[in-house]
Amino acid sequence: MAVSDPIADMLTRIRNAGMAKHDTVEVPPSKLKREIARILKEEGYISDYTERGSGPEARITIELKYGPDGQRAISGLRRMSRPGRRVYRKQGTIPRVLDGLGVAILSTSRGVLTDHAARRVGVGGEVLCFVY
Repeated sequence: MAVSDPIADMLTRIRNAGMAKHDTVEVPPSKLKREIARILKEEGYISDYTERGSGPEARITIELKYGPDGQRAISGLRRMSRPGRRVYRKQGTIPRVLDGLGVAILSTSRGVLTDHAARRVGVGGEVLCFVY
């Protein structure tokens, strides 16, 4: 089945798996999804991610992270830029998520970066999503 917004589909799968307290979630692979998973791992929102298979049956398996009392590491995921409404920000107007407690993931000319990294290197780009 064709999905019109694959990034929103990935975020929804992660959100639903977290609410259902699943340990892992599988998503169809793409380069952008791999980069988003890499950033989620670097920022400590997920335990790990792995790729398996090739061709149409390929999948990215994301291992979700929970606290000692079972609380989710990701309390919120919000898609900002959509296919029907792209959201671009210059370096000076990149949004801060919960006053720096969350991260915004941006697609820039230097690759997929967090809001902190984009400000540090001085680039703007398309705001893909907020994670908190």
